[in-house]
Amino acid sequence: MTQHVVSMPARTITRRDLLKKSIAVSASMVIGSGYLASSNAAWAMEVKALSPDSMATLVQMARDIYPHDRFGDELYASAVKSHDDKAAEDPEYKKMLEVGITVLNNLAKNRGHDSYVDTGWEADRLVILKSMETNDFFQTIRGGLVVGLYNQKSVWEKLGYEGASFDKGGYLNRGFDDINWL
Repeated sequence: MTQHVVSMPARTITRRDLLKKSIAVSASMVIGSGYLASSNAAWAMEVKALSPDSMATLVQMARDIYPHDRFGDELYASAVKSHDDKAAEDPEYKKMLEVGITVLNNLAKNRGHDSYVDTGWEADRLVILKSMETNDFFQTIRGGLVVGLYNQKSVWEKLGYEGASFDKGGYLNRGFDDINWL
């Protein structure tokens, strides 16, 4: 019995192609004209002044600055929404954000990526962020996240914070040391 072997031409795929395809499949945000939404339609956000691409960049930046695996993108989107609101009222603020996002994307392109959001590895994005951490744009976003992210009641629940205690007699007599997530 004769065996016939059919040889197929070798198809090569580069690491970059593999990463692009895997990132495209696992992307959690859908960018449309005037909106940003989750790929599973669990949340959406109207964008007023910034482009949806810019908002997606801010959401990824927020996730990289304050990473929490238990937080969904909707919490980060809500945290950066105030920047879009302020940009709608203040043209100088909008310009500062757009320039900062452009710088962020250019730094990613200099490292061989299409954009900051398309930079597949968190470690690579952190290198980019570290290179601009003294920049006013970075400091503005980071500073806004402290309140924008951690002042959401759904974040409090995920972190085990029960909220203000002054109206319940304070923390001293109400389990000030019962935190189990530190």
